[in-house]
Amino acid sequence: MNKRYDYQIKRLMHILRRITMVYLRQLIYFGYQQALSCIFPVFIFLTLALSKVIHIPGLYRYDFILLVCLFIQYGMYKAGLETKDELKVITVFHLIGLALEIYKVHQGSWAYPEQAWTKVMGVPLYSGFMYASVASYICQAWRRFHLQVQGWPNAIWTMLLGAMIYFNFFTHHFMYDFRWVLTALLFVVFFRTYVHFSLQEVTYKMPLVLSFFLIGFFIWIAENIATFFGAWQYPNQHGTWKLVHIGKISSWFLLVVISIMIVAQLKQIKIKKSKNSSKSMSSS
Repeated sequence: MNKRYDYQIKRLMHILRRITMVYLRQLIYFGYQQALSCIFPVFIFLTLALSKVIHIPGLYRYDFILLVCLFIQYGMYKAGLETKDELKVITVFHLIGLALEIYKVHQGSWAYPEQAWTKVMGVPLYSGFMYASVASYICQAWRRFHLQVQGWPNAIWTMLLGAMIYFNFFTHHFMYDFRWVLTALLFVVFFRTYVHFSLQEVTYKMPLVLSFFLIGFFIWIAENIATFFGAWQYPNQHGTWKLVHIGKISSWFLLVVISIMIVAQLKQIKIKKSKNSSKSMSSS
């Protein structure tokens, strides 16, 4: 009886060890692919850190960061780490982010106190790459994890909601801040939307809204690192660095929503175009 009991315990422990090793390997692989997807943001953080201690005569810090960002972007494209379509998406995000930065700096939300030749209305051009790095991560992760979206809402609702979120970043300075109303609408619109991702031929899924929050949370952590290295300053960070207010997670959450909406919508358009072209070729 004891031998049989010991055998069952050993067998159970063996099964648990195998399951643990499988999930551990999956976790390591997931972390590795995430790290590869973050190449562009990581290089930006390294540049921010190095530019604090390395001073090039005749070249302002913000200008140096811009040159490095351009070089990294070009290098990633030439090395095949980014496709031509992804580069187009990243460029769109750079322009969207730069427009938002100019407005926010004008409103006194944050500031870029250092001098630079490449400043436009008080905003250094490299700042657009902070938004572009988010787009780069999304595009990289989409490709590396073979993302598939299930239950994507009608384009009318996503485009309308995305536009309202973006404009709320501008309008909340002089009228009611609708961010929590928009967040509630997100849960309604994307209630049945799931994202499927693959790890070594095993497919997992999670609610899309949860992925919005998780990415927004890690961007908030990245924002704290960026402000620590002086990428920009919030009003309460003049003189000494302080943790970015946790409420900023909601802002990044909504920004991630816009980012994924644009990328997903462009992916949908590309899929439709490829289907139509294959149909036309087969009919001819």
